[in-house]
Amino acid sequence: MKCIDVVAGAAHYDVLVGPIEQARERLAALGETILVSEPKVFALHGERVQGLLGWGQPILLPEGEAAKQWDVLHRLLAELAERGASRSTSIVALGGGSVGDVSGLAARLFKRGCPVVHLPTTLLSQADSAVGGKTAIDAFGEKNLIGSFHQPSLVVADPAFLATLDPRQTRSGYAEVLKYGLIDDSAFFAWCLTNGAALIAGDVAARDHAITTAITAKARLIAGDVEDRGGRRALLNLGHSFAHAVESEAGLGTLLHGEAVAIGLVLALRFSATLGLCDAEDADQLAAHLGAIGLPASLDAVGIDGPALLPWIARDKKNDGAALTLILTRGIGEAFVARDIDPARLAAFLA
Repeated sequence: MKCIDVVAGAAHYDVLVGPIEQARERLAALGETILVSEPKVFALHGERVQGLLGWGQPILLPEGEAAKQWDVLHRLLAELAERGASRSTSIVALGGGSVGDVSGLAARLFKRGCPVVHLPTTLLSQADSAVGGKTAIDAFGEKNLIGSFHQPSLVVADPAFLATLDPRQTRSGYAEVLKYGLIDDSAFFAWCLTNGAALIAGDVAARDHAITTAITAKARLIAGDVEDRGGRRALLNLGHSFAHAVESEAGLGTLLHGEAVAIGLVLALRFSATLGLCDAEDADQLAAHLGAIGLPASLDAVGIDGPALLPWIARDKKNDGAALTLILTRGIGEAFVARDIDPARLAAFLA
């Protein structure tokens, strides 16, 4: 089992990548726990987890983006209270990114904070969302509008959980994996071009390598910018201003997050090329690779008009007042924070 050390300000925790059985002692040492999951995930993996650790019956949330709602958060908090959870009770999130987001936010709010432990079961959550402490729900039609930072006390990413993922979910998670190559690791991007199809098809070694590489990169990027306030952590948002706008315009939950990220990554590279920052061939190569593995690589692929994205991007969390901020690139592996983007240039590009 691989152990990746994450330092996020005052928080210091391990991400264990490997069979959950090898993390049994660490999980058993948590003491009082409350398991949170969703019906499909618990039906697939609950018996294995319960048999290993003997935890009580879980609190079950709705599947996918439907979990990230005010009423679901309220019900989760109410159940924690009914079960007599204390500030030392560990909230254990077994599921994908949505379960992790809501569980993390509930753990942050309940009695002003109790521990959260992530057992991510999707490629997207194992490679990205379970690490870094971002928690959120959707609100007012916007993705992740209400949230806080709450670092986990432990993450156990068992690649065996991914064997039950359907191909669409696997492809969605791959978009977040590929992102790390585009940010600042051109060698990993090249590895993805060669091994991405095998990873999606179920190659265990490829999945293990991708997850470990992505988590190690994320740990490095968040170390000096825990709350994403303008440092290198912002680079993790490559493609996400476009992606969140795509999700909102399509209707939250219509597209999987990684599908929107795939489109957003291509748009970020194409806009960078339009501004003369990188070669158009970089965007073409990315779009061709995404298309080859079955991910959408353009707005046309999901029936969205470019100009419709501008109002959503104008409301993005990364903006500073009226000034637009995007993560752009000077080439594969050379992402940077671009501030004071000219709205007229962006509007013309989206048109």
